[in-house]
Amino acid sequence: MRGYRTEPFGKNRRIVAASVRVSRQRNTIHLVTEVEVGTPRAMIAKRREETGDKLSFTAYLVGCLARVCSEHPRFNSFRKGRRLIVLDDVTVNVLFEREFDGAPVPESVGIRHADRKSYDDINRDIQKTKQSQGPHMGSSSGMGWIRLMPDGLLRAFIRLASRSITMQKKYGVVGVTAIGMFSRTPLWPVPITNATVTMAVGTIVPRVVMVDGNPEEREHVCLTLSFDHDIIDGAPAARFVDRLAREIRSGALLQPM
Repeated sequence: MRGYRTEPFGKNRRIVAASVRVSRQRNTIHLVTEVEVGTPRAMIAKRREETGDKLSFTAYLVGCLARVCSEHPRFNSFRKGRRLIVLDDVTVNVLFEREFDGAPVPESVGIRHADRKSYDDINRDIQKTKQSQGPHMGSSSGMGWIRLMPDGLLRAFIRLASRSITMQKKYGVVGVTAIGMFSRTPLWPVPITNATVTMAVGTIVPRVVMVDGNPEEREHVCLTLSFDHDIIDGAPAARFVDRLAREIRSGALLQPM
């Protein structure tokens, strides 16, 4: 009896490991906050009852983030040597958990023109992506071939892709990862990210707040906003988070066009 067993470290996990290794080289700052979400969640719940449709709170957060990024063009940019490439359209890279070869792995998909899409459009894009799972990691986005690369070449490709205008236009420099749905314990995720702006969505928790002098329980979402410090300093990042919190609280994205 050896007291242990071995398992293969599969191609999908090697892609994740290579991406994390490259992302750790970024100079990232993190701002942790909570935002009241009672109004938008009630609006989504009401629409879900009326239509019976599968409606995603993540889609709402993606739309809010994209709108605020469009107001702050520098947050929708990336560094290419001594130049800053500012993208015209906001593409939000959304991470999903999928299972390949019996193991869960994260896979990303870019939601194009997210700053100009309605909540319903973003929700349909996300649901369509979830339903179109391919046979292996990357197949949904047409990049399944990267799993065939050796580790060294894979890391080099990820570095080159992070400086490619074509790749960044397709997948975006703004990211969303929502892991709070997998836990009931209050979580503020701190991601290892290769994006200029990343919103990591934690759990939704009840908080007691004062309303007209009376204590009331309201739902709050735990958020971590991460920024590439080469491009964005702390003060602009704080103002960005303040604007984003107002957009999320308002429910404006859910209003009829």
